Amino acid sequence: MADYIYTMEIRLTPDQQRGVTLVQDIARAAGMNIYLTGGAVRDIISGFPIRDLDFSVQGNPLKLQKDLERGGVRIAGSDDDLKALYLVLPGNVRAEISMARTEHYEKAGKPPVISAATLIEDLRRRDFTVNAMALSLNPGSRGLLMDPFNGAADIEAKLLRVLHNYAFVEDPSRLIRASRLAARFHWPLEERTQARMESAKENNYIEYITDKARGYEIEQVAYEEDPLHIVRVLEKEGWLKVLHPHWTTAKVDTAQLSQLLKTRQQMTELGYAPDPAPAVMYFLTSRLADKDIAEMRKLMPRKDLVEAWRDLEDHAKDLAKRLTSKEAATPSRTWKLLSEARPEMILFLAITARQQAVAQKIKNFFTKWRQVQQKIPLPEMTELHITPQLPEYPKIAHDVFMLLLDGRLRSRTETLKFLKPLAPPPPPPPPPPPPKRGRAAKAAAAAAAEAAAATAAVTPAAGKKKGKGKAGVSPDVPKAEATKAVATKMPDKAKAPAGAVKATAKKTKAKDKKKR
Repeated sequence: MADYIYTMEIRLTPDQQRGVTLVQDIARAAGMNIYLTGGAVRDIISGFPIRDLDFSVQGNPLKLQKDLERGGVRIAGSDDDLKALYLVLPGNVRAEISMARTEHYEKAGKPPVISAATLIEDLRRRDFTVNAMALSLNPGSRGLLMDPFNGAADIEAKLLRVLHNYAFVEDPSRLIRASRLAARFHWPLEERTQARMESAKENNYIEYITDKARGYEIEQVAYEEDPLHIVRVLEKEGWLKVLHPHWTTAKVDTAQLSQLLKTRQQMTELGYAPDPAPAVMYFLTSRLADKDIAEMRKLMPRKDLVEAWRDLEDHAKDLAKRLTSKEAATPSRTWKLLSEARPEMILFLAITARQQAVAQKIKNFFTKWRQVQQKIPLPEMTELHITPQLPEYPKIAHDVFMLLLDGRLRSRTETLKFLKPLAPPPPPPPPPPPPKRGRAAKAAAAAAAEAAAATAAVTPAAGKKKGKGKAGVSPDVPKAEATKAVATKMPDKAKAPAGAVKATAKKTKAKDKKKR
């Protein structure tokens, strides 16, 4: 259990982790058991990018709509028949929350009979073993993997296997899904699954596909990492004309789509997270008639994607107009405008801009102007105590960057001249160390007293020197002590012999007798 908790935490992005926490808390507050299911669990275990989050609850998730909206969740669509909500969680994380259910198909091509069920029964009605797994998000079992059909083993073997013999008969859209997943993961179909798929093709079960399933599969192509490859595979299998009879790869603007994917990768490396799905659909259907595009939009379940796709051109034109106005007259103003714009609009306009000035400004925003940030004198700012701990630091750094961007700070001297008035006063000196106490203080005081006494004893009294090699001696000091001091003052190697010292003493006594 603990291993899957750890795996889930390291594989989900921070925004996805916050989304999981938000949804599980709301479901728990409503008294519903909640599980992470389907493709999210498959991608967590397999290591592929986690594109969206799928939740299953034992209860009706439509009752959670108001609580989710209060938590900052945007409702992108709903399905009253399947009891499902399509969500956009904070951080632009796509998610779906649905009721744990069983599906009973009375006839091919007819909608199934839906009824509430346990989680294991919900896993049993799914398409492939790799999608029939769940991770518990409930107290006491959080992180517990439920894998009744051994989907983890098929992930390890890199195989796609249907759960039962009638999988393609009951829901023909699984034929399209099998081709799409096999193309995305580069996994083959398991031998019996391949045989059942060929049989379903021969019997033309795909003609029973519902409009709802077609709309779901069209939408999923928009979220693929390599949509052009997926569309080519679907056309080869004959499924593209099932999604729409006039849709072919000839209707796709392949050059613009390829450039879109490259630009998205560049933006991702710079820390942006644009949702390319609206622009992908724009280029995948760029040569279709307006009537055909309208039919496809009508089928798609996520209405937020439909609206974003429909409004893409208008919003891009508005941004291009602003980029050619006084609002973007200087590099700093252009930077501010693009920094506040939606990443999806910048992504689309970078591909479709017809004005050279607009295209150049977007190019500079991604390349040239970012190099100017390296000219901010961070070492000098640190010396001036302008550090990230300073409350005004973000504004000061931003102002320096804007001035550098406009060329108003042309040298290091000018930059420092601008920064010095903004520097905070230097910090006060550190306080003196506290006085020592106890035995250590007494020992230190005794040692200091001994050192002072020794210094006083060794240092000779001041006096005048008389003659060569003779030290002046104070008359108040006894002659014997003076002699001893002279001897002490001399280095060991320069000390006079003992006999010379005695002779000096005798001469001194003789002079004293004569004076008397």
